Amino acid sequence: MGTTWTAELVAPAGADIGAIRADLAAAVETVDAQMSTWKPESDLMRLNRAEIGVWTEVPAELFAVIEAGLEIGAASGGRFDIGLGGLVRAWGFGPADPDETAIRAAMGRAVPGAGARLELDRAGRRIRKTGDVALDLCGIAKGYALDLMAEALGRHGVENWLVTLDGDLRAQGRKGPDTPWIAALEAPLRERRTVHGYVEVVNAAVATSGDYRNWVALEDRVLSHTMDPRNGLPCLHDLASVTVIAPTGLMADAWATALLVAGPDAGPALAEEQGLHAIFLRRGRDGTISELEVGAGD
Repeated sequence: MGTTWTAELVAPAGADIGAIRADLAAAVETVDAQMSTWKPESDLMRLNRAEIGVWTEVPAELFAVIEAGLEIGAASGGRFDIGLGGLVRAWGFGPADPDETAIRAAMGRAVPGAGARLELDRAGRRIRKTGDVALDLCGIAKGYALDLMAEALGRHGVENWLVTLDGDLRAQGRKGPDTPWIAALEAPLRERRTVHGYVEVVNAAVATSGDYRNWVALEDRVLSHTMDPRNGLPCLHDLASVTVIAPTGLMADAWATALLVAGPDAGPALAEEQGLHAIFLRRGRDGTISELEVGAGD
């Protein structure tokens, strides 16, 4: 996945640490092999290359993520969309450089939701495209990898653990008898890395989507890699980051993206509507950061 993972755990007596490490690595590799847009041989890219109307059988993990992505897309009012691969590539956030012609064609146009261009056969674990669509799971796959890591630890009987993948994390139990797991929330600064605050993590996942790590500069604007399917543009508002604390990594990852796209006004309302615990960091014109937390303690 082009990133690194870590695991901190309280190993039960007799645990095979080598086997645990191998299974955690295998969980991440499963997601990378199936869902990477950087690997032409991945199952996702095989599906993207399939002709419209042709059924393609896919692995169970990929099917589950695509199905969940479509469900969250519908629940978010189209703010989360797994069918933005063309936009991501056009703006240069994929394996290729920016494509000015494709950018101009995309600007100002709403992108038809992936749900309108895919048909799923759960019994046969098959998917076919009903229209032109390029799938990109970067807003959900990393969270799902955390969930597979959690399953791997469960198979080894590990009850207290914390796993991280490129800044997102999932934790269970406690670090020690009187010590909870604590996650540091990064300040949304492009020029340096520093901590904004901390959150206690109790049997949950934490994922952040923001505009400060993966971006491009165009003329006098800094553009985020997060695309708004409603207009075919990168997000242009002043919401710098959204952190979601949810039961699973998949939920936290996808909803962090959806709420960032929703923006500083609609985002908190959508979080409340969905019963989500979310932390919104908004960037003022003078560079100061203001915080709004929704759903804490619910």
